[in-house]
Amino acid sequence: MAGTKGPGVLVIQEWWGLVGHIKNVADRFAAAGFSALAPDLYHGQTATEPDTAGKLFMALNIERAEKDLSGAARYLAGHSSTSKLGAVGFCMGGQLALFAGCTNSNVGAVVDFYGIHPNVKPDYSKLNGPVLGLFAEKDGFVTPQTAREVEGAIKKAGKTVEINIYPGVDHGFFNDERADVYNKAAADDAWRRTLELFKKHLK
Repeated sequence: MAGTKGPGVLVIQEWWGLVGHIKNVADRFAAAGFSALAPDLYHGQTATEPDTAGKLFMALNIERAEKDLSGAARYLAGHSSTSKLGAVGFCMGGQLALFAGCTNSNVGAVVDFYGIHPNVKPDYSKLNGPVLGLFAEKDGFVTPQTAREVEGAIKKAGKTVEINIYPGVDHGFFNDERADVYNKAAADDAWRRTLELFKKHLK
């Protein structure tokens, strides 16, 4: 848990687990005036190699993850200055942020950074607020076509969505601890858009 009593934001991990980068993102939200909570969906496990991360990713128990996210949302609601919470996630967490937005009625805005998980199927008709999707043109996991399919499905459900695909950048461009993919210009713009969405819709 990071921050004093500001608007609550769930910060949902990448497939690596609850690593330093995600904790730092929660701290950035706190510095921007939010109450941020990053639940540990792997329950203490983390990975530094893609093979291990992939195994943890595929072994994720979706039912338990839903309970973890619901519990985190309930806890966060008690530390939020607003009745509506935000959910933001990265990679696996992006898909889980969408899922949280569809399974928790108090989540009023969702930011999906290049979200993917084949076993997580959000019911977009149950969204209670707008979605901002932030994707990468060169992403081999979540292609621009996939991003547009997500956009189309959310619109078909009658919900509000804005998709931004950053040109020339790769999956993980927001992760400033990964020099191989980090792109400062895209990350800075994505952060600005994220804060604007939450400040506007978390009331």
